[in-house]
Amino acid sequence: MTTVIPQPTGTDSSTSSERALPAELVKRLAARAVAGGAPSVEVAAPATGSKIVDLPQSSIEDIDKAFATARIAQREWAARPISERTAIFKRFHDLILSEQSEILDILQIETGKARTHAFDEVGDVAINARYYANASKSLLESRGRNGLLLFLTQVNEIKRPKGVVTIISPWNYPLALSASDAIPALIAGNAVISRPDNQTALTALWANELAERAGLPAGVWQVVLGRGSNIGGELISRADYVDYTGSTATGRHIAAQAASRLIGYSLELGGKNPMLVLADADIKKSAEGAIRACFSSAGQLCESMERIYVHTEAYDAFVKAFLAEVAKMELGADLAYNSDMGSLTFDRQLTAVSAHVEDARAKGATVLAGGKARPDLGPYFYEPTVLADVTPEMSVYRDETFGPVVSIYRVDSDDEAIEQANDTSYGLNACIFTRDTSRGRTIAAQLNSGAVNINEGFIAAWGSVDAPSGGLGDSGTGRRHGSEGILKYVDSQTIAAQHLLPVAPLPGMSDETWAQTMTFALRAMRFLGVK
Repeated sequence: MTTVIPQPTGTDSSTSSERALPAELVKRLAARAVAGGAPSVEVAAPATGSKIVDLPQSSIEDIDKAFATARIAQREWAARPISERTAIFKRFHDLILSEQSEILDILQIETGKARTHAFDEVGDVAINARYYANASKSLLESRGRNGLLLFLTQVNEIKRPKGVVTIISPWNYPLALSASDAIPALIAGNAVISRPDNQTALTALWANELAERAGLPAGVWQVVLGRGSNIGGELISRADYVDYTGSTATGRHIAAQAASRLIGYSLELGGKNPMLVLADADIKKSAEGAIRACFSSAGQLCESMERIYVHTEAYDAFVKAFLAEVAKMELGADLAYNSDMGSLTFDRQLTAVSAHVEDARAKGATVLAGGKARPDLGPYFYEPTVLADVTPEMSVYRDETFGPVVSIYRVDSDDEAIEQANDTSYGLNACIFTRDTSRGRTIAAQLNSGAVNINEGFIAAWGSVDAPSGGLGDSGTGRRHGSEGILKYVDSQTIAAQHLLPVAPLPGMSDETWAQTMTFALRAMRFLGVK
């Protein structure tokens, strides 16, 4: 028998005025954008519906201006020693930590998320700034390579910046997915043109302003504004590299356009991420971990869990513990650390989440918790929702919900859990809860996923920025973080100098004798183990 728990409750003690951003701040940030040639759009706060800003929009002329400025600034920026470039982002790291209060307010007001989830973004940017400021010198330095002829051919590999990188970032993690991707591109010597979502443009503009306060020259990182359908193609047609985070459908379109120009791209796209609770899992830790894994930023996170597969031996205990944790969650978007989950960001998200839940309910799924909107808290609040008895004909079974909805499934073995977890076209993130981490690693290696966390939902892998992060299948291509996260923004150039003897027959030597000599040399190098 399914247990139905009391519905989550929350308070909404803040007034709209308490949530409003200072008018001077809004005006100053909006003025930073290379925009104004197209009609402005009104942006409203998801948690209250109140207006945040009339946001300027970029015309084609604005975009041309931004790229012209960027190309001049990039040449001067790339000529600077890497030690100067990294020093700026060490200062940026310190500034974002010391001035986090302001950006936390902006993040919450623009997205509707709880403050604790807004802080995740601050931490992410600081970690990336620190990592690339410290690691980039060794990753980008010139390297000697083995030459064709020992001692006679001297070869060096150097890294050249791509030029101007376009970063198209989404609304759900607007600080992390704009600034953290820009940092390695900039340190590598590129200029960056960012196109944040209109809903969260002030966040990206704040980060842009902070980088210039840290010493980044004006023009090296610029922000343009507009809907992707209006200006996305214009940006890609001018860029030397494209970095995009968003939907799989749009990612395919961007890949086709970038390929037509023979420029590189990196795409992090959708997910339908699985969580595996093994028979030996610590039930309390698994239930607490599932809260973070499923409901961070109201589930509006590409890395969040939407499917939980629980071994039958742990199923009843886990479901009871998980539902008890859900029942304790407080909903709200106050500008303080007093909520466990905030609001959805758009009406379209609320519509999509509601449609998935109602479709599942109509086709026989059991709602164990949540399952309804909370207009008493704000326009787009939706309760954290747990479903059981979900079957393949339901939309929620395979399609990404991107909201606070998770389905639980009982499995009889680890093999069944692996098979079910892999039954998806996506492959972004997964997690496993077990007391035996060695066993967890063995299972993790069998999951078709770009990252697998053991005894944590997503932050362990995501926050370990020395390791690459990205998806398989419909979840995208390319990687952020680690060496790949900066090397994607550069081209390798090989410079080979030949000394003393040419790579050709010596005077008076026949081609046949040359070929025989080279054959002997090649065999000798094979015998000696020369690479």
